[in-house]
Amino acid sequence: MSINFHYHFRHSFLDSAKRCVKMETNVGSKKKILCLHGFRTSGSFLKKQISKWDPSIFADFEMEFPDGIYPAGGKSEIEGIFPPPYFEWFQFNKDFTEYTNLEACIDYLCDYIVSKGPFDGLLGFSQGATLSALLVGYQAQGKILNEHPPIKFVVSISGSKFRDQTICEIAYKDSIKAKSVHFIGEKDWLKLPSEDLASAFFNPLIIRHPQGHTVPRLDEDSVQKLGNWTKEINVHLQSSTNEASLNDRMEKQSENMNENELNA
Repeated sequence: MSINFHYHFRHSFLDSAKRCVKMETNVGSKKKILCLHGFRTSGSFLKKQISKWDPSIFADFEMEFPDGIYPAGGKSEIEGIFPPPYFEWFQFNKDFTEYTNLEACIDYLCDYIVSKGPFDGLLGFSQGATLSALLVGYQAQGKILNEHPPIKFVVSISGSKFRDQTICEIAYKDSIKAKSVHFIGEKDWLKLPSEDLASAFFNPLIIRHPQGHTVPRLDEDSVQKLGNWTKEINVHLQSSTNEASLNDRMEKQSENMNENELNA
């Protein structure tokens, strides 16, 4: 009789717990995206550029736009278009094979991601896109961010691979499993490097546009493609959150039930 009572009580209690957890997790906070600007621009400038896109695309996400850690070391291409100050994440030679302050930049971004996260995704333009792919590739290989949940997706606008072989052998060693969308401009001087970067990801979505090296204005077709992609991402993230929360709650409640049965 006692065993029967505990059996039915346990299952009734756990079924109620499932319903409660589902209700709680569906009202969760927005997922976060860290947005990294291009060379010698700023977080404010990238925010302004992204604000030109249909607001429904990232309506379910919270987006952060930090500035690079180094003041611009030379003339900015947006002088006269957008007010200073301007920043850069690291410096490099003309062949993009040697880098200065890259390790310090990576350390800074890892600290930022851990302390202000968790972040579910990264978005970047040019230098910021190149960095975003590097961070995800490094994390997948266990080189960085081991204390942070896996970054689930990347939005790359005019990104490229690093060309230093010691970096390539780690960051792009295996096909990067994070979901990705890559904006590639027909007139972009980084068109081919952007396509090469997209090939480093598993099943990337590529959105082409007729413009150059810029955050493009999106036509109706691009808005639909990107909007559908972000919706799928959000559904996947929400489902994962619900499942993780449910498993945690069920485990704790099962432990409590076992203790109660032992004490009965």
